[in-house]
Amino acid sequence: MPEDSLAHVVAAFLGVVIGLFPIVNPLGMAPIFLRLTNGSSDKVRAALAWRVAMGGLFLMIASLFVGSHILAFFGLTVASVQVAGGMVLVASGWRLLQQGDDGKRREQLSRVSEDVMLTRAFFPLTMPLTVGPGTISVAITLGAKSAGSGDLLFETIGTLLGVATVAGGIYLSYRFADRLLSVLGEAGRDVFLRLSAFILLCLGVQIVWNGYSALMAGLPH
Repeated sequence: MPEDSLAHVVAAFLGVVIGLFPIVNPLGMAPIFLRLTNGSSDKVRAALAWRVAMGGLFLMIASLFVGSHILAFFGLTVASVQVAGGMVLVASGWRLLQQGDDGKRREQLSRVSEDVMLTRAFFPLTMPLTVGPGTISVAITLGAKSAGSGDLLFETIGTLLGVATVAGGIYLSYRFADRLLSVLGEAGRDVFLRLSAFILLCLGVQIVWNGYSALMAGLPH
């Protein structure tokens, strides 16, 4: 592979990983994944981790390559997606943050069968908790930028490798979430969960604000 082509692959790869991985934040979402799959067997959690990673992979690829076209087809804007999706994240983060000391008892009462749990792989575990409106909007922006550049083939290769890396991070973080968090102990896991829920709440507020600001900026003065 020529050096210029390799440089395009590396640049596209790093652009996707640096742009998407911090927003997806699979390590930060691991305790929330554990809480939402409480009572599930290790086999079910492994299946859910794989489905969430594959669903996230599909969403990120679709957002990168055809996201702007899909929004245009429905007459939507990135700002409207940010506002709607951000509100969902706010609601999810607030609900997790407000779970009191009786959270375990409520979880036991609300546990569902493994078949029902598997149906929740896409919503809400993949969308919007893992690959949410922030990730989608950034992916659409990255896709729009790369569409106007040269060496489309090598840009595409680097982009796909970057998305696969992010999806791999999702799978590993969720698949081994219990082992990653076991070193914290029960109290530490609860603190980490509350912190992750608060970050999710703040992220939702920020996404709503970004979308609202963009919508207001588009109004005629």
